[in-house]
Amino acid sequence: MAITQAIANAFKKQLLEGDANFKSSGGDVFKLALYTSSATLNSTTTAYSTTNEVSNTGQYTAGGSNLTGQSANIGTGTGKGVAFVDFADLSFTGVTLTSRGALIYNTSSAVTNAAVAVLDFGADKTATSGTFTVQFPAATTSAAILRISG
Repeated sequence: MAITQAIANAFKKQLLEGDANFKSSGGDVFKLALYTSSATLNSTTTAYSTTNEVSNTGQYTAGGSNLTGQSANIGTGTGKGVAFVDFADLSFTGVTLTSRGALIYNTSSAVTNAAVAVLDFGADKTATSGTFTVQFPAATTSAAILRISG
């Protein structure tokens, strides 16, 4: 079993079919679910699944939580022509859990629970009776979590 960071192939198809809307107001709802090291997640992951998801604890429940603060942008200067999306960091409080990675997925009716991206934390990350935070990289053309360049 392994978690491999990747943009989901299913998401690439969603983009071409117009089934992913990252507008900050009125766009699709994206969620993030946490997984144990027993999960197999990679570019071929098609949808959210409860298999090997971390157990309910504190503020974390099956399916994870909504991502907020989404915004789509186009770079300028040296990043000219690169489109990118950012989300606000996501925290789960009062949790005791160990997670190896996460899945960002789209909960819109057009593509119910379709995979967007797999996040590999690089190692097990743990919170004990505390807060587990997924911190997204800077919203730049070279670091944002989702980037498209031509």
